[in-house]
Amino acid sequence: MTAAVRVPRQAEFLVEFSDSAGQRLSGDLTELWNARFEDAAPVRSFPSFKKQRNFPGWWWSATVDRLVGFESWLERDQLMQLDFDADVVGMASQPMWLRWRQNNRWRRHAPDYFVRLADGGGVVIDVRPDDRIPPRDAEAFTAAARACELVGWQYRRVGALDLVWSRNLRWLSRYRHPRHRGDDDVRSALLDGFRDGLPLRTGASAVADPLVSLPVLFHLLWRQVLVTDLNAAVLNSATIVRPGPGGQR
Repeated sequence: MTAAVRVPRQAEFLVEFSDSAGQRLSGDLTELWNARFEDAAPVRSFPSFKKQRNFPGWWWSATVDRLVGFESWLERDQLMQLDFDADVVGMASQPMWLRWRQNNRWRRHAPDYFVRLADGGGVVIDVRPDDRIPPRDAEAFTAAARACELVGWQYRRVGALDLVWSRNLRWLSRYRHPRHRGDDDVRSALLDGFRDGLPLRTGASAVADPLVSLPVLFHLLWRQVLVTDLNAAVLNSATIVRPGPGGQR
């Protein structure tokens, strides 16, 4: 069932989405901008079929404790990065249909992600590399950026992640689940052991058998309680680990 919202004739952008209760809402974006789009259900499905060229799937987000969809590995990597970002507190994939008039015809676009930041701000994200943007898609991205400007959201069009950064995030993401938090004694010993900075393997081995301590260490790195330079080189035994800003998200 769709709850219709009065749409002024001068509305530049319309939005249609389903809230967390499954109710379909539509109307002027400038009237609905403060809805919880980070909880919206996808407005379209993620199809899977034989000989498919893209790779859709679902990512379990440690940030929101639920599955979030993606339609390609590029989208998955961006979703992984959002899950790692301490400023991100909510996210949803394909969260809305954005509609606008162009050349006297209605057009629509479903952005890849809506993100809620810790300060309450909203971010709309489209995932597409620079060399794969045909003119019609470029027009849609320009319209999405304009819509975000109207309501005070950020707009980002992003592509592939840096190789070293993405490899390190993929590794740490394996330990994002709370089950890797580990024993409190091991956790405390790791935090104490790395307080002045140590090579990764040295610090982990000093606390317990690496089979026990390394999963907890990687979880702490994912949560950014401990940190290292994830852009410099692929994680290895000599990687220097030190205390981060601390705290749980």
